[in-house]
Amino acid sequence: MVAVKTIGRVRTQASEEDIKRGRSSIVSKIVIDRRYVDGLRGLDGYSHIYVIYWMHRRAGRRAELLVRPRGRADLPEVGVFATRSPSRPNPIALTVVELLKIDGNVLKVRGLDALDMSPVLDIKPYDYYDVIQGIRVPGWFERIWAERRD
Repeated sequence: MVAVKTIGRVRTQASEEDIKRGRSSIVSKIVIDRRYVDGLRGLDGYSHIYVIYWMHRRAGRRAELLVRPRGRADLPEVGVFATRSPSRPNPIALTVVELLKIDGNVLKVRGLDALDMSPVLDIKPYDYYDVIQGIRVPGWFERIWAERRD
């Protein structure tokens, strides 16, 4: 059995549609449970962090193992693990966000694709070990990347 503790919650005005249109400009707050506030010490030295959260509105839904990236009929059907689809066996999400400010137990971030009240499972700093050069992605992803407005 796996036990996971929620360390906080996302607070945002952004809707699913807002996030789909362009999450890069969305500013959200992450309210950390006060018992974990000491764990934030030193985090303000980083410009970006990973936010690991539970997609609570997806919990309990049947996960599709084959999906079309971004729901687009013009792209090939691939396995869910080859996409960022929210339809997953475990609705766990990971996003790199810009850390704008920490005020007590509240983190102000930009670029989070989580909905309001999403439970936050963990936060980790984004550092030089995470910057990978020369990555390879499939052709369909290159198409999406070239077309993006985000």
